[in-house]
Amino acid sequence: MNNVFVYCEIEGTTVADVSLELLTKGRKLANTLGVQLECICAGKGLNGIEKQVMPYGVDKVHVFDAEGLFPYTSNPHTALMVNLFKEEKPQICLMGATVIGRDLGPRVSSALHSGLTADCTQLEIGDFDMNVKNADGVMEKKHYTEQLYQIRPAFGGNIVATIVNPEHRPQMATVREGVMKKEILDLNYKGEVINHEVAQYVPDTEYVVKVLDRHIEKAKHNLKGASIVVAGGYGVGSREGFDMLFELAKELHAEVGASRAAVDAGFADHDRQIGQTGVTVRPKVYIACGISGQIQHIAGMQDAGIIISINNDPNAPINTLADYVINGTVEEVVPKMIKYYKKNSK
Repeated sequence: MNNVFVYCEIEGTTVADVSLELLTKGRKLANTLGVQLECICAGKGLNGIEKQVMPYGVDKVHVFDAEGLFPYTSNPHTALMVNLFKEEKPQICLMGATVIGRDLGPRVSSALHSGLTADCTQLEIGDFDMNVKNADGVMEKKHYTEQLYQIRPAFGGNIVATIVNPEHRPQMATVREGVMKKEILDLNYKGEVINHEVAQYVPDTEYVVKVLDRHIEKAKHNLKGASIVVAGGYGVGSREGFDMLFELAKELHAEVGASRAAVDAGFADHDRQIGQTGVTVRPKVYIACGISGQIQHIAGMQDAGIIISINNDPNAPINTLADYVINGTVEEVVPKMIKYYKKNSK
């Protein structure tokens, strides 16, 4: 009762990184609230799946192992979560902001009449005051304690919104991969494994869709795993301008990323987009070329080790975040950097 739950996405028999990241965050939230951390693992052939999740501090692993639960389809997973939550009554549920999470989260939230905030960049626990009508119809202040602050950029990244769901449970939030840090708590952490009888939660009528074939294409780029990222913004000026960034990245053995403005302008492909609506990266070095630094973009790279900003606007917001600022245009600075690294890398 009132525990923190994480829905674990599973590909085959492997728990997705985004779910392990959420277990790390879920453990911290559970500690703050003084409750347990529980997770749901649903799929096929999951014997021993608890070994992947317990090191992150999971107190209870709810295992649903049956034909029809992998590959993922909407109805069975929705049914098992809704029926489990009616029994367990969690106060918080976290899910990945993935294709699966974006399908499953709203279905579960709608069925349970709870709130759901998508694409959160921060999750915190705090108190909340709100004016509500009492039984006599008079407005009075009501104090809510230990609410989940669901924090995300809004209005195109121009503001940071804090969202709370004081009256409905569970409080549900989705988070993109890479936003939260994945950290093992204890390799020997021991929790409880509960193997559920799937038929008690998922009626046969829910298996209306059968996956006949599926094809998974691996990502072309490794932005999330890159130790150095060269990222371009609208200030790069053109798709041809990005050729310079690719040349610099080649010399640095780096990956090339882009801001949303650059992607929208057609300067770079969407799968290179960094930020709230793209990927989140944590490289050792992040070189921002012609990027102004809107909240939406900052959310995806603010945890980089060293941030270098190349910008002809000394007042660009990203400069306040940068460790080093090079004042100049991309056309002026990047060719000099390429020339230097070519000369000194031999």
